[in-house]
Amino acid sequence: MRRIATLLVISLMVQQSSFAQLDYPDYRNKKESFSKLTDKPIRLDLATFTMGGVEESIGKEKLRKIAPDYYTKNVLHIKGDDIDVTVTIAPFDAGGKKLKMAGEHLVKIDNKPLYGSYGQTPQTKIKEVRVIIKKDTILLPAAAYDDLFNMNFTYKDNNKVERTANAIYFAPHGNRFYVYLLSRDATGSYEVTWIFENGVYVRRVLDYGFTQN
Repeated sequence: MRRIATLLVISLMVQQSSFAQLDYPDYRNKKESFSKLTDKPIRLDLATFTMGGVEESIGKEKLRKIAPDYYTKNVLHIKGDDIDVTVTIAPFDAGGKKLKMAGEHLVKIDNKPLYGSYGQTPQTKIKEVRVIIKKDTILLPAAAYDDLFNMNFTYKDNNKVERTANAIYFAPHGNRFYVYLLSRDATGSYEVTWIFENGVYVRRVLDYGFTQN
């Protein structure tokens, strides 16, 4: 466990170093990152499963989780404990969008830095995130995902086996759960955790720049 965590931290440092060497402006920021979390219970929870929290994961008990029961290139579905989550991907269409370029590099879409293909025109976007809790349907606000692109629901491990890290995680106390997605891609890997408490969407935690495969 310690060796895995150390390798992940090294990967993070190397990848962040490469981002610092961009020859065009990097407008992405860490204001929603794990490192900026001040809510201690949420921080303790996220440290057990996020890449951003790996340095604080040693010795912590893993949270109970539900893995996806179905996924394709464009749809991810997770269901269990009266919670039903569907994430839908669609092609990205630049029509009607305000695109900010730095030379030949795309750095902002509609005045927001983009995650998942920074510097390049995205191929896909997140179309919708639908969460059903018992009989109540919650559609995440667009601001929770409209800057996330080229989402990959799966990745291949060192043995070329296709896997997914996505899941619903449950806090050990209280009525809080997390919808976690990890997108690994050579054009820009990132992870997002959407936080729900008492049946309401609260916020997201977003980290990027740690893996490329």
